[in-house]
Amino acid sequence: MSETLFDDAEESAQRANAPLAVRMRPSGLDEVLGQRHLLGPGTPLRRLVEDDVPMSLFLWGPPGTGKTTLAYVVSRATRRSFVELSAVTAGVKDVRQVIEGARRRLGMSGTQTVLFVDEVHRFNKAQQDALLPAVENRWVTFIGATTENPFFSVISPLLSRSLLLTLEPLGDDDVRAVVERALTDERGLAGRCTLAPEAADQLVLLAGGDARRSLTYLEAAALTAGDDGLIDVPALERAVDRAAVRYDRSGDQHYDVISAFIKSIRGSDVDAALHYLARMIEAGEDPRFIARRVVVHASEDVGMADPTALQVAVAAAEAVQLIGLPEARINLAQAVIHLCLAPKSNSVVTAIDAALADVRAGRAGGVPPHLRDAHYKGAAALGHGEGYRYPHDFPGGVVGQRYAPDTVADREYYRPSSHGAERRYGEVLERLRAVLRPEGGG
Repeated sequence: MSETLFDDAEESAQRANAPLAVRMRPSGLDEVLGQRHLLGPGTPLRRLVEDDVPMSLFLWGPPGTGKTTLAYVVSRATRRSFVELSAVTAGVKDVRQVIEGARRRLGMSGTQTVLFVDEVHRFNKAQQDALLPAVENRWVTFIGATTENPFFSVISPLLSRSLLLTLEPLGDDDVRAVVERALTDERGLAGRCTLAPEAADQLVLLAGGDARRSLTYLEAAALTAGDDGLIDVPALERAVDRAAVRYDRSGDQHYDVISAFIKSIRGSDVDAALHYLARMIEAGEDPRFIARRVVVHASEDVGMADPTALQVAVAAAEAVQLIGLPEARINLAQAVIHLCLAPKSNSVVTAIDAALADVRAGRAGGVPPHLRDAHYKGAAALGHGEGYRYPHDFPGGVVGQRYAPDTVADREYYRPSSHGAERRYGEVLERLRAVLRPEGGG
C-alpha cells in the first residue's frame, strides 16, 4: 500500500530516481495522449478533475493505455490524497484500513482521498464487498483499474455504483508523441539522446499501443547508445533483446504477411501459419485484425467440412477482446491450428457468391404466392398462403413444394465437397433435394 499527500519538492525528488515511464507521467489531463473519447469537454473525467465532482470509476483497458496515469492525474489535479493498493497483495484488512484513514482525513481536514486499486479484478468477493460502504457514501473517490472485462470479474453492486470507462490501445501517432516528449522533456532524457527514424518506427511497433512499454524500451536503449547519444536499430535490438521485425502496418509487409498467413491456413501448413502469426504478433499487429481474418477463413476455407471451426475462431476472437495480448496469443494459435488441421471446403463462399451474382443480374423474381405473408387483413383475397404445405405435417418434416422464385428455381448454389463432415451433409442435401424437387421440378 502506498499513500501520497502531494508535496512538490518531495515529489520531484521521488521522480528523479523513478523509471522513465513514471517520470513522464502527465500531471494534468491536457498532457494525456490518446483516449480522446474520455477526455473531451463535459466527459466524466473532465468533470471529476475540473469541477471536483465526487464519483467512482472503473478504468478497463489493455496494459499501458493510461489507467494508472489517469488515476494519478485525478489526485494531482484536485490535490486529493492518493492511496494506491495492489489487488495482488492487499487483503480485506488493508482495504478497511485505507477507508478508515480516508474517513478520518475527510472529517478532520476535509481532504478527500483517491483510492486507486490496480488489477482490481484480482480482488475476491469479500475484498470487493469491503469497498462498497466507502463507494456508496463517497468517503473515497474509488478508481479501479483492470485489464479484464469487469462484467465478469467485479461484483454487480460495486459496478453499478461506479462509472465504467473503456480505454483503447494508443495509436501509433500517440506512442510516437510519447517517445518524442520523453526524448526532450527535462523529466525524461532532456535531449541527451536522439532516436534514428528507423529505430523510432521499430520502437512504435514494439510498443503495440502500450505507452509504458515504449518508454521502458526507450530508457533501456538510451543506456546502450554510443557517445553521440544516437539510438539506432542495433542499439534498440541490444536493449530489448529482440530482433527488429520488418513490418509496416500500412505497407507491403502488412499485406504480404497476412496474405501468406491466410494461404498457409488454406494450404493446411500449420507450421507456416504459426510462423506468420508469430511474426505479426511480434511486430505489434493489432490482434483484433488477426482474429477477424481467422473468423472469416473459418467459413471461407473450412466451412461445412468442419462446422466447429467457426465456433473455435469466434471464441478466439472473443478471447482477444476479453484478455488481450500476450495471453490471447494462445487462443489465436489454437484457432489457427484447428483451421489448418481441419478438412477444407470453399463451398460456403461459392454458394453465397453464386446467389449474389444471380440477384445482381436481376434474377430476383416474385415470391411464390403460397409463401407470402397471409396474416394481415385482405391477404387471403389476394391468394397469399393458399396451398402452402406445412412441413411438420409430413413424414420427416419435409414436403415437396416450390420455395425459390421461378427465375432461379433450377439453381443449385450449394455444392458440398466430399471433405470431412461435408460428405455427410452432401448426402443429406441429396435426399432433401430429391423430395423438394422431384424429377428436377419445383
